Amino acid sequence: MVEVDVRGLSCPIPVVKTKKAMEQNPGQPLAVLTDNETSKENVSRLAGSRGYQIQVEKVGGGYRLLLTPGKN
Repeated sequence: MVEVDVRGLSCPIPVVKTKKAMEQNPGQPLAVLTDNETSKENVSRLAGSRGYQIQVEKVGGGYRLLLTPGKN
């Protein structure tokens, strides 16, 4: 599983990094680590628009988004 750590980054950077990981790893699940609500929502929106299933886990002071492709 590919991990994308966008903690401490402001939008749109988390979305850009997640999109790049999706493009470089087609068909692979991704784990995105973020520390703010806005990034969580924006990355979730991107993933949903690309047909990814999204599972959000609360981890410490942030979130771990598990993105699984093709399960729309």
